[in-house]
Amino acid sequence: MKLIPFLGFNGQTHDAMAFYAQVLGGKVTSEMKYSDMPQDDTMEGCGDAPGPVDPNLVAHSQLEVGSAILMAADGPPSEGQGTTTINIEVESVEEAERVFAALSEGGTITVPIGETFWAKRWGMLQDRYGKPWMVNCMKPY
Repeated sequence: MKLIPFLGFNGQTHDAMAFYAQVLGGKVTSEMKYSDMPQDDTMEGCGDAPGPVDPNLVAHSQLEVGSAILMAADGPPSEGQGTTTINIEVESVEEAERVFAALSEGGTITVPIGETFWAKRWGMLQDRYGKPWMVNCMKPY
């Protein structure tokens, strides 16, 4: 299992991640705009977002510094700038579902866990302490 900090920005992900890569001596290894996503996976209704996300914003960015990983995206307007979410990356569907169920107990599910174009399982929740989490079981690249 990996715990990966996930930063939410409001239209500044590309610049911020390039800056962090320069400062930390790392490399942005992945970046995808919302317009790069499959048509049926627009993130509309992600969490309590009011509608479609601007297709020119960054849907996913990954910075690697040695063995450390930092992820970020321009989140839906409801998430706003300054949001920090912990992304848990697990190896199996069963582990994803177990961890998601346990963390969401007493909390609020913002996006039910399910299959996406990038993951066997992915979901978002806010735990009983008000902290945001994502659970991710990635598909092979």
